Amino acid sequence: MRSVRTIPVVLATFMLGTCGVAEAGDGALGWVSGDWYLTLGATGMVAPNFEGGKRYLLSASPIISLGKAGPQARFVSRNDNISLALIDDGGVRAGLTGKFLFSRSSDDELKGLAPVRWGGEAGGFFEFYPTDWLRARAELRHGIRAHNGFVADIAADAFYDVTPTVRISGGPRVSFASANYFDAYYGVNAAEAAASGLSEYHPGGGLKSTGLGGAITWKVTDPMTASLFGEYSRLMGPAAASSLVRERGDRNQFTIGVSTTYRFDFTM
Repeated sequence: MRSVRTIPVVLATFMLGTCGVAEAGDGALGWVSGDWYLTLGATGMVAPNFEGGKRYLLSASPIISLGKAGPQARFVSRNDNISLALIDDGGVRAGLTGKFLFSRSSDDELKGLAPVRWGGEAGGFFEFYPTDWLRARAELRHGIRAHNGFVADIAADAFYDVTPTVRISGGPRVSFASANYFDAYYGVNAAEAAASGLSEYHPGGGLKSTGLGGAITWKVTDPMTASLFGEYSRLMGPAAASSLVRERGDRNQFTIGVSTTYRFDFTM
């Protein structure tokens, strides 16, 4: 329910930003005018109860993508965060991206640690197709409210159409983060160490995780899709070295779930 309530806020932000561009001049207005698409969806998944945790819980998150209509996207992943495409010619797509971050409480294994506030991450993305069956995508985002660091995600997905309506896909993932990010989610200062019983830990920046992901996607109708997906990531670097992970968590993180999306086309 928290994810559903945040969707109007994000859409309003995107539209206000678009209107601001339109007011900048006739050239900007020409860019805004035309055919657009809005993809909305939701994901339900079983995943660790917190990043680095070893207990698993059921959760949900939104899928949102907004951009100018162009050549139909050859591949879309449920890992793609909220996106506003500014460049989209079929072979290359780039623009703005954002991600919701829910709060992390200080319950159970996290008792004694300072809670992490809800917030988000905002930045840019770039994706391209080295071949007709492979897409590479990179995102660089900066934290808002929840943390004050940077996160970079890189993924490559090979895809194959088993039938005209069923596609299988999968590939490697790698993630990096700055010291400020790791400090918010994996750091343990002296006061927290005394309150939680965990060893004190002050992380730097670097590699966060490596892993693999895959999905089976079904094109239910022309605008609607559904998919079954699975992800595995292994925490690395400052995340793996954290006392939270070593003493109470697990470096191996698994996620399995289902998602569905629907695409709306409109003209501005």
